[in-house]
Amino acid sequence: MSGKTIVITGLGDGMGRHVATMLAEKGYNIAGFDVDKKGVESLAAELKKIGGDHHLIDMDITNRKGILKFRDDVLKKYGSVDIVLSNVGIGFFGPFEEIDLEQALKCLEINVIGAMAIFQAFIPSLRERGVGRIVAMSSLVGRVPFPFESIYTASKFAISGLMESMKYEVSPFGIEVGVIEPAQVSTSFAAKIHKLPPEGSPYRDRVKRFIDRDNELIKTAPTPEAAAKTIVKILERKRLPLFSQLLVVDSFLMAINRYFPRKIKDMILVGYMKIKV
Repeated sequence: MSGKTIVITGLGDGMGRHVATMLAEKGYNIAGFDVDKKGVESLAAELKKIGGDHHLIDMDITNRKGILKFRDDVLKKYGSVDIVLSNVGIGFFGPFEEIDLEQALKCLEINVIGAMAIFQAFIPSLRERGVGRIVAMSSLVGRVPFPFESIYTASKFAISGLMESMKYEVSPFGIEVGVIEPAQVSTSFAAKIHKLPPEGSPYRDRVKRFIDRDNELIKTAPTPEAAAKTIVKILERKRLPLFSQLLVVDSFLMAINRYFPRKIKDMILVGYMKIKV
């Protein structure tokens, strides 16, 4: 049995939940929160059956004071943590020209500042201990920009920049930094945000084609459980990579983005998503 402690945000459902149960079966103590109260309660019941120790609460990631109290309670109960996994996040979809910037601000608040808040809360204890890992769930679009996902892309680019920069600061204290970049996972995540622009929008036709293509790709994407198995392997690697993908094809797309000329990259992306004008 491991005896290690992991903190996971956004573990009420999906990949976060599966990571929690898989690590609990390995003997980890599971500490975390989610805004979904029913999801947290059902996960607590599931973890109780597994037999591992846990500390779960329902809380919004924007609750700064709540995060600090959560940290204090976790450290009081377990003494230390080994891994902090920022998994919470929401999607955002639509042509940039037509989006609501107030809603965009909410996305950035949850996806970016939320990750910052949980990391900032636990870094002091990791630093004092001289060991630990902070890991952010990001996305392929954190380094490969996608059309009609400008705000979501911006939030994930911010996460990549945050983690790359932070690595220089915290690695001298024994803290490893990692970013996990799924392309797509077979969940309702995309369906919740996909919305056609109104009739008369100059973007409507291409957005429809993008959504149709995205729905095609989701059919063959890994399930949350399959994705979680890979995430657990990444979290437990002897050395944590700065960037990790879930599938070989995801790594291939990253290589294309890194090495191919801009014009060729653009042609591939536009063709791949079937949005050529």
